[in-house]
Amino acid sequence: MASTNGQASDYVIIGAGSAGCVIAARLSEDPSVTVTVIEAGGSNRHPSVVIPAAFAQQFQSSRDWAFHTEPEPHCDGRELFIPRGKGLGGSSSMNAMLYVRGRPLDYDLWEKAGCPGWGWDDVRPYFLRSEDNARGLSEHHSTGGPLRVEDARSPRALTQDFIASAQAAGLPYADDYNGPEQDGVSRVQVTQKGGRRWSAADAFLRPALKRPNLKVLRGKSVLGIEFEGDRAVGVRCAGRRGADEVVRAGREVIVSAGAIGSPQLLMCSGIGPADDLRALGVDVRHDSPEVGENLQDHPMLVCTWDVPGGGSLADAESPKAMLEWITRKTGPLASSVAEAFAFIRSRPGLPAPDLQFHFAPAYFVDHGRVTYDGHAITTGPVLVSPKSRGRLWITSADATQRPRFITNMLAEPEDMASMVAGVKIAREIIAQPPLSGLVGEELFPGPDIVDDADIEADVRRRVETLYHPVGTCRMGDDESAVVDPELRVNGVEGLRVADASIMPVIPGGNTNAPAIMVGERAADLIADRAAVPA
Repeated sequence: MASTNGQASDYVIIGAGSAGCVIAARLSEDPSVTVTVIEAGGSNRHPSVVIPAAFAQQFQSSRDWAFHTEPEPHCDGRELFIPRGKGLGGSSSMNAMLYVRGRPLDYDLWEKAGCPGWGWDDVRPYFLRSEDNARGLSEHHSTGGPLRVEDARSPRALTQDFIASAQAAGLPYADDYNGPEQDGVSRVQVTQKGGRRWSAADAFLRPALKRPNLKVLRGKSVLGIEFEGDRAVGVRCAGRRGADEVVRAGREVIVSAGAIGSPQLLMCSGIGPADDLRALGVDVRHDSPEVGENLQDHPMLVCTWDVPGGGSLADAESPKAMLEWITRKTGPLASSVAEAFAFIRSRPGLPAPDLQFHFAPAYFVDHGRVTYDGHAITTGPVLVSPKSRGRLWITSADATQRPRFITNMLAEPEDMASMVAGVKIAREIIAQPPLSGLVGEELFPGPDIVDDADIEADVRRRVETLYHPVGTCRMGDDESAVVDPELRVNGVEGLRVADASIMPVIPGGNTNAPAIMVGERAADLIADRAAVPA
């Protein structure tokens, strides 16, 4: 039986991830309102959070939800690993810190898909409002925002070699892939401040916690959303001694639990495909068949070469490297591991690049969990415009039981064709000087993987996600959309979803900056403030 424990706020936010941190900070700027954030994880002040190059050490730790898909039918029946951050900052506290907005085309597609107010001209001001770019104020960037964005602090010489080889292969140098066009090769920009991670918690939430009207409840498992009639009035959490507790919301409940957690909470609260919910004993509040549908992620395949002469991040964990990071916040531990990008069109006629290559002066295989006795470099295609779609569903009315989901990655032949082309492009780049004179054996896919059929088989055998799940609470202006363009959940009142789950189409690049933008836009919609002008 649930009991109210005296806790009540105007707004209750479920999840202190990238979007949730932004919303909490922006709403609490108004001293006349109260805000409570409920987070399942802890403070996330562990060294592997703060040290940039250590991000993969968090995978499958207590700070990771460590999800896996169901067996993927187009990936040799493998279960694909999808880490998700647990704790303040969410996945912004465990990602590779790569600051990528995506293409203007992406957001114009959102608008055309029935999301007025979400075109590029509408969302661009929200990217700018967040940003404090170390390069300074310019046409496409801003300064003074909470989110610090810097150039890589101590890139390896191999990274410049990759850029030179990409140019030798015919790619232009792109000084700013966050400008109007992505095409080309460039150094990354990262969400770091002075050589340490700068998560959404660092940028937005922790400074706002000084305000008396903002409270964060950590280590709380959310069980569902409480309703009176059709209006959301609070959030039910697991309490002590077996008694549930309800945190009341005087104005609204905002679900920011991510593309996996948010649809699960809606379904466990009675909002989802009615027949499926009834079969699990869930009281149906609103039949919304698309909750959990439209799941998208970016397929990634690593291509790796041995580097006999060294120069990689292999020595990042040495005492010397640790001392350099502690004293100066420089050196290999300041690296985001991926230090350069190449955005490329796999074939003529595409409106924008469909492939993104991350270059890492490191051996980064199996999510960084496999070690290598030597030095290596890693790159490979990431498909940023996948056509394949998956879905998520629940098997229990208990929100503490993990949902099940499948990406259907590589289900569409066009997706596979782009990935096969991407492997060939990666090889073409590495075959150019100066890297051609620096690399040794091709470790993955390997010299025996040559023709298209063999490459395709290798892609199915080794492809992974890039940890960018989106789309499971699709935004739109049609009746079947889960949320409307103001992020209000259709069929009920007082309830919104604001995180990557609302994205109708996955952006063309890493999704953390877009999730932060969603939080910025959501805060204005919730507070009924005028949109930031273009």
